[in-house]
Amino acid sequence: MANDLYRVLGVRRDSSDKDIRSAYRKLARQFHPDVNPGNAEAESRFKEINAAYDVLSDSDSRRKYNRYGDQWQHADQFEQAGGRGARFGAGGPQSPFGGGGDPSAAFGGGIFDSLFRRASGQQKGADAEHAVRLTLEEAYRGSSRTIEVREGSETCQICGGAGELAAATCHACRGSGNAAPVRRIEVTIPAGVQDATRIRVAGRGGSGSNGGPAGDLYLRVTLRPHATFERRADDLHCDIEVPVEEAALGGEVRVPSLKGKTLALRIPVGTQSGRSFRLAGQGMPRKGGGFGDLHVRVLLTLPDPMSDEQRALFEQLRAGKTGTTSETGATA
Repeated sequence: MANDLYRVLGVRRDSSDKDIRSAYRKLARQFHPDVNPGNAEAESRFKEINAAYDVLSDSDSRRKYNRYGDQWQHADQFEQAGGRGARFGAGGPQSPFGGGGDPSAAFGGGIFDSLFRRASGQQKGADAEHAVRLTLEEAYRGSSRTIEVREGSETCQICGGAGELAAATCHACRGSGNAAPVRRIEVTIPAGVQDATRIRVAGRGGSGSNGGPAGDLYLRVTLRPHATFERRADDLHCDIEVPVEEAALGGEVRVPSLKGKTLALRIPVGTQSGRSFRLAGQGMPRKGGGFGDLHVRVLLTLPDPMSDEQRALFEQLRAGKTGTTSETGATA
């Protein structure tokens, strides 16, 4: 029969959260392995104290424990199976209809029998979530990350779960308050991933209990702003500066791309500033295959600094335009 968790901490069942926390910290200091080096009994007692506090410090798990005893982890399955009419103690469920230690006997087997067997057996591990920030280049070609996943929940014995000591971050749990063992896994992020995407990595969360399956890992992806490109769905947009003489007479300019090489863009004669050109298939990878497009907006630039010869040419251009206007006006 499992130990009563209230007895482990030396508190009453109606004790306040503050009293439970105070009792835990006192016992944790007393039986901490650092205070009792080489003392296996103290180490075992310390683990027992932490396990009790993990349950009683959480209002929901404490409520379930008060009702279902050491079977509290299966409370949801018991209640779904109609277990609200049963009484539970530290030794597990006791059927009000008889049947001894087999709670399924009260319901005649069948679906309830299956539910109770599942309730007392395997448990899926907890899901984990991790934020990932990518550059646009990483999103274009795909990327990988090494993620740290904690194996369950275990209150840090050093800071008591507060995450800090003397107003400084607790180095034992890195400020999380959770001292459960850390497992490192490498995950792959597919090419073309969108901003604000949530990626599910099945079976890479916390470990299950009693041979149960592991939980899932969820990656929350955000993309860093890019200095050149703006992403809109699977298309990319950018501005390219073009000398005014190239725009006037036509020519070829180089355009950057995420493929790592520049692209050639043909500028037709008389191109106006602000005009956009579409380069098909030069955008982001699409989920279903293929690529989006790259949209290039032309911005005209003047020579800087401007030479005397260039200034003279612009003056001639202005004079010619003025003269044409005057002649047109005189004819009218």
